[in-house]
Amino acid sequence: MAVADYRQTVLTAFQQVEDGLSAARVLSQEAQSQQSAVDASGQALDLAMNRFKGGAISYLDVVNLQAMALTDSRAAVDIEKRRMDADVQLLEALGGGWKPAS
Repeated sequence: MAVADYRQTVLTAFQQVEDGLSAARVLSQEAQSQQSAVDASGQALDLAMNRFKGGAISYLDVVNLQAMALTDSRAAVDIEKRRMDADVQLLEALGGGWKPAS
């Protein structure tokens, strides 16, 4: 019985590590993709500001692009948070831990 429990514990640990590594890889790719979106929306916003200053578009157009840029930035922050959570779970799966500060 003890051997079966040990074997199951080891298999569970391997699965947790594999899940953590997979999540880290996927979230890294998502972060790169989202950063490209953040960069593109920032460039679009800069262009819109120049067009607004030149009188080619209204300020409402600029505000709409600001909202889109903010949405992209918030999505990037959310991905980074999920990435950090996955890193912590991977660390725990590898046997790491910490003691709370007293």
